[in-house]
Amino acid sequence: MKRIAIGFSAFVLSAAIASAADDPIAVRKALMDGNAAAAGAAGAMIKGELDYSPVVAKAAIAQFRATAMAVGDFFPEGSDKGDTTAAPAIWENRPAFEEALSKFLADANAAMEASGKEGPADLDAFKAAVVPVLNNCRSCHEDFRIKQN
Repeated sequence: MKRIAIGFSAFVLSAAIASAADDPIAVRKALMDGNAAAAGAAGAMIKGELDYSPVVAKAAIAQFRATAMAVGDFFPEGSDKGDTTAAPAIWENRPAFEEALSKFLADANAAMEASGKEGPADLDAFKAAVVPVLNNCRSCHEDFRIKQN
């Protein structure tokens, strides 16, 4: 069951990316949609709205890691135009954006390693692994995303 959940998450992610490979905005939206779903599940478990499941926890962490590994490639010059909430700061201060992406990947890798083969052992272990990753999401959105009303 665990492998199915993680495999399905990876399949959905890769299918979304493959279908939009020529459109970096569509790819990064697909990646962020996957992260939003993972963050929703993680948040629900953290708040006690959803029973803790190591399988769901591992799948959420795997989603964050997959996004962290790929998303930086989908912000090429010129992809700041069109239907996007990517802030101009991404292109105006590329080193800061790259640093944020590196931190996201490092924390996602650490969360993946801490979660082990079976997923985090309990909710406290999950929180310890995933909260730094979620903090990266929040800070990146504050600095590099156009605020919407």
